[in-house]
Amino acid sequence: MSTADLEVVRNFEFLRGRQNEIVVKGLSVTAKNMVDSFPLSRPYSMTSHGSYENGLNWEDGHIAYHDLYTVLSEAVAGFAHLFSYGVTKCKFLTDLQGRPILNLQDFNCPQPTTFNHRIRCSLSCHKFQTSIAQRKPRIPSTIC
Repeated sequence: MSTADLEVVRNFEFLRGRQNEIVVKGLSVTAKNMVDSFPLSRPYSMTSHGSYENGLNWEDGHIAYHDLYTVLSEAVAGFAHLFSYGVTKCKFLTDLQGRPILNLQDFNCPQPTTFNHRIRCSLSCHKFQTSIAQRKPRIPSTIC
């Protein structure tokens, strides 16, 4: 089976920037037997922000923000079906990449907070060592 036959879920944590734009802080790409995480550096001077959900700070980002499009495009290049959760995220990703991102809500998928969390952060620099560093949803062949 080629990756073109597989589905991939993209999720990201974001803040609102100076002009109320979406500023992606961390991005994850999840498919069967694959999980990638991309922590981004801040695009411009912003107040330091530690995530309640995963403990990541802007200082943890090692990917230049201007590389967001390239990193995301390369991570999902071989996948035919792309999903995310929620109208805001799907619209942002569709506009960014110019290809449709299907909303998992349209398929009556559960809230991301109910997904099976299997990956935990073990870095001593994070204050939330036992918190979720990334979400890994179970995606059966019928999507949800």
